[in-house]
Amino acid sequence: MVPLLLVLLVILILFGAGFAVEVLWYVAIAVLVLWLLGFLMRSSSGRWYRW
Repeated sequence: MVPLLLVLLVILILFGAGFAVEVLWYVAIAVLVLWLLGFLMRSSSGRWYRW
């Protein structure tokens, strides 16, 4: 019974980590797209952001 619970716990942890990594990939892609848009749409004065 204990080995079965340990295997289920490991599967749950790996599934959670995989989901978190996938979400982080989507966040990274969104940041990259925003950065590229800002780079392409910047004015001649220099920075396109206020901070």
